[in-house]
Amino acid sequence: MTKARFEQISLEDTPFYHCYARCVRRTFLCGVDKETGENFEHRKGWIVDRMKQLASVFCMDICAYAVMDNHYHIVLRVDEEEARGLSVEAVLLRWNTLFSGNYLVTRYLSTDRGSMTDAEIDKVREIAEEWCNRLTEISWFMRCLNEYIARMANKEDGCKGRFWEGRFKSQALLDEVAVLACMTYVDLNPVRAGLANTPESSDYTAIQERISNYHVSEEMISQSGNPPPLPDKPQCIEQTNKIPENTHDCPPKPLLDFIGDEHIDQPKGIAYSLNDYLDLVDWTGRAIINGKRGAIPEHLPPILRRLQVNPGQWVVTVKHFNRRFPRMAGKIDRLMTIYQKLDLSWSHGLRESQLLYL
Repeated sequence: MTKARFEQISLEDTPFYHCYARCVRRTFLCGVDKETGENFEHRKGWIVDRMKQLASVFCMDICAYAVMDNHYHIVLRVDEEEARGLSVEAVLLRWNTLFSGNYLVTRYLSTDRGSMTDAEIDKVREIAEEWCNRLTEISWFMRCLNEYIARMANKEDGCKGRFWEGRFKSQALLDEVAVLACMTYVDLNPVRAGLANTPESSDYTAIQERISNYHVSEEMISQSGNPPPLPDKPQCIEQTNKIPENTHDCPPKPLLDFIGDEHIDQPKGIAYSLNDYLDLVDWTGRAIINGKRGAIPEHLPPILRRLQVNPGQWVVTVKHFNRRFPRMAGKIDRLMTIYQKLDLSWSHGLRESQLLYL
């Protein structure tokens, strides 16, 4: 029997998850309709914008994304620490951008709070606790993403019915190798599909966004001789001191940064340098494009040696990530432990894990 999504997610074991959803009947509802020739690529922009707005509401960071003609991928990092640090007001303000209309909450956030009884205030705090938990739930994030896009598309088409093919799929990423392999898989989606020749020409992907920002930074350095100033931190919803009408009032959240080979005391981020990652994606893309099983370019990125993975198996894993690790990815001992913990009898991916990790 299919398990509920929350029963397959364990934030105690990993905050990183890969989620993806397909259009109904795998039709090209975000690309060019082969029957009519009508172009719906603008919907890809809807999805990217919505992802980033939701990331600023939920306690989540986006590591990678790719929006294709009939499906999309997103790699998320759930930030429980951020959620624990939110005040009651902050939680209520965030959730009100998505769902409004609760009478007690509206009173609590207005000048009318002083007239509320202790019982009413206790009820509001109870509601805030429930909503705070939702801000770290991937199912709620995906629901708010998919339902919004479906309504927008159906309104544009003047129709009703399903837009997405059932529930979204998810994979737990149990270690840094799994995270980087999945991110590379997602970032190279358009290249593997033949829609782009290089990562930087892959529209509606995180890798194109990172490369574009990287080139802007390099240009600023070459012109001034100094590193570019750090971007202003986006204003949090709760800092506006008002109830936002909807998510359009929320500033889009930037991608989760690469912070180099850092450790516990460093800011949150992906513990490798962006240069290393770009080198890894470029190298992997060239190996995949060769079209030969196990064909590896002579130059091995240093990051692969540090990760202690089999280069040939890395290429195969990135090319077929979803098939090799349908439910979760990581070292075999981690896989076995979490399969038992979550009472999951289907343990596909164990052999693939043995091949990948040295």
